[in-house]
Amino acid sequence: MKRIAHIENDMSDKFGIPRQSGLVCDVISTIVFEPKYRNADAVKGLEDFSHIWIIWEFDTDTGKTSEEWSPMVRPPRLGGNTRVGVFATRSPNRPNPLGLSCVKITEITSSERGPLIRVAGADLKNGTSILDIKPYLPYTDSHPEASGGFADDHLNDTLNVIWSKDISPSLPDDIYKAASELLSQDPRPSYQNDPGRIYGMKYAGYDIRFKVDDKTLTVTEVEPA
Repeated sequence: MKRIAHIENDMSDKFGIPRQSGLVCDVISTIVFEPKYRNADAVKGLEDFSHIWIIWEFDTDTGKTSEEWSPMVRPPRLGGNTRVGVFATRSPNRPNPLGLSCVKITEITSSERGPLIRVAGADLKNGTSILDIKPYLPYTDSHPEASGGFADDHLNDTLNVIWSKDISPSLPDDIYKAASELLSQDPRPSYQNDPGRIYGMKYAGYDIRFKVDDKTLTVTEVEPA
């Protein structure tokens, strides 16, 4: 497999990255092609599509090697204790460390680094290797009647985000909105439920600290990372 591109965004840490693509659309990412593939002809016609599929590679610190794969995994959304088959999940711990994400194209531009594809809703860490890009075809890729298995039971697992006084005004508006969306998805492991614990999430050059009590997440401190 060849790395054709990589992604650039403000998500520099594994903690806090959305569990699925399309959940946090205020986070804008840029797909940057590797030198060999910086050819404008390769993306000609892509501007007519609204969404694309990205096939990408999990980082070594995200998943295990293929030799260590397990047929059963513990999905975080099931509390980290219930085991299900690896092929019934999108866990990174699988025989081949491949991810699949559907993202929205916001802009395609030209630069000294070749064509750049800006997308919304990516669930990839900054620098992640991209192996392929394919257009999303709504007439065949969309199945509104489909069943989502155990994931359907957790569609509304979001948190109400509250910023402590004087914190949010100090952040640029785009960073504040994106960080709020990321935090609302509850970046904590599902098995952790300690109202007194302070967590930290790095985003856009900031270290955002917060605590969670029931369904309310309170941002307690923000410092430059």
